[in-house]
Amino acid sequence: MARSGRATVAHTARSGSGTTADDDPPLQTAVWRLRSRACWTDAAALLEPAAATDPAAALQRTALLTERCLYTGQGWTDAEDALRGAEALAREDDERGAAACERGHLAYASTLLGVRDRADEASVALSRAAALLAPSAPARPLLDFRRGLIAQNIADSPQAARAAYRRAHAGAAARGDALLLSSTWRHLALLSLREGELAEARHGFAECLRIREELGYLIGTAPALIALADTEPEPELAGRLRVEAGRLFRLLGGVPTWLAPHLDPAPPEAAGVN
Repeated sequence: MARSGRATVAHTARSGSGTTADDDPPLQTAVWRLRSRACWTDAAALLEPAAATDPAAALQRTALLTERCLYTGQGWTDAEDALRGAEALAREDDERGAAACERGHLAYASTLLGVRDRADEASVALSRAAALLAPSAPARPLLDFRRGLIAQNIADSPQAARAAYRRAHAGAAARGDALLLSSTWRHLALLSLREGELAEARHGFAECLRIREELGYLIGTAPALIALADTEPEPELAGRLRVEAGRLFRLLGGVPTWLAPHLDPAPPEAAGVN
């Protein structure tokens, strides 16, 4: 029974996917619900007992705290501590590779948000992950996606980013990783938008939004709404998308913080409530 539980945790941690299926363990359901509502610290606290000895739980806890950094710009020390714990517990190549992938992602987030330039560390860590993870490893699509992020946002290499995202997209589809699939749709759409392919970009953003709404991934829904609004030719519909994005943003306490400049000011009644 314990082995079955660990396998479920491992899949969630390595794929980066949320899950709300009826047969999910109660712990995973609770973690997902908290994560999707921007309650990363509470979700990480639920995993803390298992994370002391279980490499998969430690890795999942690290991913939660890193996501908190990326969405809020805060909590870097907690994420670093969790990552070191996960690295210490990793024994097998897949575990070490997945931990290296998390180190690369944390370094990427720090660089992207201008906290500290760790671009070299991010690239080295993801290269190490690629060397450790077998082509069929559960964490491989997530690794491909994160290598795409580095190529797109740090190396400014859209061709390399597109190739990495396409590999991640295919892997996510094959593994049924809906949350990762929503992210690959989003970032492929961003590249299409950069190249002036408006219809293709709009399709990708719409798919990202559809998946995130179906999953109940509230924290990722507002960015998806804004991205779709930016490609929507009908002003009235674009306005409704922006209003809904702003409502979710305020509901979740102003996260992701980097979305604020892209939102219209809150109406007076909403501002008064907040």
